[in-house]
Amino acid sequence: MAYSVAQLAQWSAAKLIGDAERTVEKIIFDSRKSFSSEETLFVAIKSTTNDGHSFIAELYDKGMRSFIVEADCAIDYKKYPEASFIECTNSIESLQSIAAQIRHSFSIPFIGITGSNGKTIIKEWLAHILEKTYKVGRSPRSFNSQIGVPLSIWFLAKDIDFALIEAGISMPGEMEKISTCIQPAYGLLTNIGQAHQENFESLEQKLDEKLKLFASAHTIFYNGDDAMINEALKQHFPDKALVSVGAEPGNNLQIVKTETTSGGTSLSLHWKEQAFTLQLPFQDAISIENSLLVALCALNLGVSIEILQTEMQQLFPIAMRLEQKEGINNCLLIDDGYNADITSLGLALDFLNQMGAKRGLSKTLILSDIQQSGVDATLLYQKVLRLAEEKGITKLIGIGENMFAAKEGLNAYQSTEEFLEKVDVNTFKDEAILLKGARHYTFERISALLEQRRHKTVLEINLNALAENVKYFRSKLGKETKLLAMVKAFSYGTGSFEIANLLAHQKVDYLGVAFADEGIELRKTGISLPIIVMNPELSSFPMMLEYELEPEIYSFEVLEAYLSAVQRQGLSRVPIHVKVDTGMNRLGFLPEETESLIERLHKNSSVFVSSVFSHLAGSDEAIHDGFTQQQINCFTSTCQQMEKGLGYGFTRHILNSAGIERFPEAQMDMVRLGIGMYGVSVVDNTNLQQVNTLKSYVSQFKTIKAGETVGYSRKGRSNNEMQIAVVPIGYADGYNRRLSNGVGHVIINGKKASVVGNICMDMCMIDVTDLNIKAGDEVEIFGTQLPIKAMAQQLETIPYEILTSISRRVKRIYIME
Repeated sequence: MAYSVAQLAQWSAAKLIGDAERTVEKIIFDSRKSFSSEETLFVAIKSTTNDGHSFIAELYDKGMRSFIVEADCAIDYKKYPEASFIECTNSIESLQSIAAQIRHSFSIPFIGITGSNGKTIIKEWLAHILEKTYKVGRSPRSFNSQIGVPLSIWFLAKDIDFALIEAGISMPGEMEKISTCIQPAYGLLTNIGQAHQENFESLEQKLDEKLKLFASAHTIFYNGDDAMINEALKQHFPDKALVSVGAEPGNNLQIVKTETTSGGTSLSLHWKEQAFTLQLPFQDAISIENSLLVALCALNLGVSIEILQTEMQQLFPIAMRLEQKEGINNCLLIDDGYNADITSLGLALDFLNQMGAKRGLSKTLILSDIQQSGVDATLLYQKVLRLAEEKGITKLIGIGENMFAAKEGLNAYQSTEEFLEKVDVNTFKDEAILLKGARHYTFERISALLEQRRHKTVLEINLNALAENVKYFRSKLGKETKLLAMVKAFSYGTGSFEIANLLAHQKVDYLGVAFADEGIELRKTGISLPIIVMNPELSSFPMMLEYELEPEIYSFEVLEAYLSAVQRQGLSRVPIHVKVDTGMNRLGFLPEETESLIERLHKNSSVFVSSVFSHLAGSDEAIHDGFTQQQINCFTSTCQQMEKGLGYGFTRHILNSAGIERFPEAQMDMVRLGIGMYGVSVVDNTNLQQVNTLKSYVSQFKTIKAGETVGYSRKGRSNNEMQIAVVPIGYADGYNRRLSNGVGHVIINGKKASVVGNICMDMCMIDVTDLNIKAGDEVEIFGTQLPIKAMAQQLETIPYEILTSISRRVKRIYIME
């Protein structure tokens, strides 16, 4: 849909400055995103770490002409004579007001989905079921925030029967704002858990806040076996239709019996005096609960039991994120093969541009037919071609009957089978390839061919979770406190460029690496953030200066060597970072050396002190709090002495991840965030999200007779008949041998299974007796079901060691919602 800027200004009760007739089709709020300047609106948003108003001049120079801005930012409109400005008090609230007006133009029911977990997967599964009967519009991916909800409504097509919009909150007061955008006729509550709990006093308070979404709803779907939810809904909404699912008596959709089968779960159910069964392709409790909420809502909306029985057994684990993988022939593969619609296509192409541009690769799009779009096929594919051209796609491949019929301007195939039969995958070279396909086109077969063949044991890194963890630690800091993110040791084993690139987008102030080689590698991939080298080798100084890397200076020997390197290149005012040893007894100047250090620095203008810092020895344990405070006091007095002696100020930092949580009063000018980014907390892990998941699969399943042994040295013994699974991960991959012989365990199909015998170099054996396991089943080594912290406790070590021990031969897969 296109709207005039005058209409948008009126809807948001804002002042319009400039051309009132200009029309808007698209909205962006991230200046880094690729975009078409024509008919695109930039929403300038202020956050704790950034201000979108600072990019207006740059965007105007690129051709952008429509902006939402905040009045107190004092934009000089005369500098932009061709632009249209919607001047408001708060940009996000203005966007929400616009979305509320657009929502009122729809006469169809909206279904509002909220809860702590499962919102996106329930929305996608429900859309899959409903689309067999209705036309459905929905939020793209997990667009459920204060910005995501209004954008979701902006994206909706007009000729739909239902709109599925998910809503998430992280603090009190937020739901009231986005509920006015959604105004749902139906509400669906997934569950209430610990996610985003840090800003709520209790689970009950968070539940009360989420229920505000349902003020306009006449019907609410929920898990009736959850006593807290049941009581709250009946208290808040005595006059609404409360429709529940559960095993307890009184639920509308009654669970009579649950049976685990070899392929999933069989449910005996009762709905409106009719008994029936559902076969689900899952065995874990979370997927079953999510599936039942989908079934409950679908039945209430008129989907037949017959359709439900057919479609529910074909539900699939939805990859609600983009997966970035290394492809064949130096290709980068962006796998988004779970749905295809025009909105999510634009978002996926933005990610393709972002990741491919850093490696200088040409851009390729492999796209399936877009179904249920409500748009004439010819017009739709003309729009696809324009979007591909706008995003810089150099090769466009279409798959599907409609794509084949509209094949002008692209290579097209009638089916995935025809593509696989006719295309030589080795013709793909030096390309960033986006796979974007509707589920039934099974693009995973294309992905398997284009993906670089490596070890099938993989480490998944969830970039969204990492970004959320950075935001959590930022919430502990003052507005002016800078953030140094540590990416040393291959970013704690998770990868270099990908993590650094994300952190750059999160607007961290510095990156920290251990050695110069790590920093040079980041510079070569286009990372421009300031980088501190924490353990510089003297021979690396010339290259550090060439790549603008900033050294930690921890001794007079290192200082003299660096001064010589700087002077040989004729440089001046080069930044250094002085390390003070306040009790760690590792690297650093001793406090008593401060006067000599000041005197030496005074005699040379080649460098200046950018920061002074120290390391805490025991900030993660309360037993050392007295010593930690001594370190902080010593550091503070040393900094005061240096500032007075040097005659100028510098950045001070002493806190690591544990220190940020336990000693926020000592955050000073900057903090160093390391392991906390990856979801490890010394205070409360419920505030953080799991970033890393190490997984493998069952390569063979076999039965061992009573009395037989398993593995090297015959350490594994079976007293009774035993089923074992062989899993291709061993100590060469980083799976510690001390987890052998029942010490360690893994998760298979949601259940724990112990290690049998000694872990080998390339594989291990797992006791899966009576667990209904088969070859090919996924095995979680650590992740959401088995936290890395638990494994560290088993090994009497720390999560750092486990992460950094994961071999480079284990493929890293980066996922992003």
